[in-house]
Amino acid sequence: MQAKRIIPCLDVDDGRVVKGIQFKGIQDAGDPVELARRYNDDGADELVFLDIGASYKSRATLLDVVRKVAAEVFIPLCVGGGIRGVDDMREAMNAGADKVSVCTSALARPELLSEMAKAYGCQCVVLSIDAKRIVCATPHAAQSEKYGTPRWNAYSHGGRTDTGIDAVEWAVRAVELGAGEILLNSIDSDGTGAGYDLELTRAVLDAAPVPVIASGGAGNLDQIAGVLLPEEKAGNGRWGNADAALVASMLHYGKTTIRDIKKYAELKGVCVRW
Repeated sequence: MQAKRIIPCLDVDDGRVVKGIQFKGIQDAGDPVELARRYNDDGADELVFLDIGASYKSRATLLDVVRKVAAEVFIPLCVGGGIRGVDDMREAMNAGADKVSVCTSALARPELLSEMAKAYGCQCVVLSIDAKRIVCATPHAAQSEKYGTPRWNAYSHGGRTDTGIDAVEWAVRAVELGAGEILLNSIDSDGTGAGYDLELTRAVLDAAPVPVIASGGAGNLDQIAGVLLPEEKAGNGRWGNADAALVASMLHYGKTTIRDIKKYAELKGVCVRW
């Protein structure tokens, strides 16, 4: 069985790590360099650095912070926020990133994914999808056969703009264009502590043949283990089978550690890296 990854996420705005609920009510959560050092030492498998203000404030990724974070970690580093072209990707990679994540810019210009993959390889291209569940109106019998099945729309600009694009279909197209991994963020679950959106996670995993990082909603160890468990290992029926779990608030505010997450997940039957 392939080992699952535990990945801390540093959402950074104006040089500080921040955290909110459903992309709102942003509060300070610490210094990115100090947190990066702590998570590296505690056994994180990778680190995600997202400059959450870059896309809607129209400014470049904070490359100086990226350099400082990269100097503190000896694990793969994914950097996102404000990446609008291959030149931006090159700057991030030169600053210490191993992968680059794109969301808004790829929705606006999907061919960007192909350009990035051509320049650095699919393994360096991470598509970030900010997805929100859509509630459908009551249909007539003759309406679409797809009614009644869950649907999530992909949002841009830090979860502010509904693109109207089906998130699962977007994941499939993005992989065809060159995305080598998907960072799947549930806007509904983000920061709530109510657990990952397992249904969304499974839908994207079933559709897209690349690793999927589940993000949004981690509130306890059981939820983290559950989003990583394959169906045959989940006795309670709650499983996600994601390739990795992104964790933020629980780590930033000292509710748990990466080692404790891995110990618990392993007890539940998840294969983790040590």
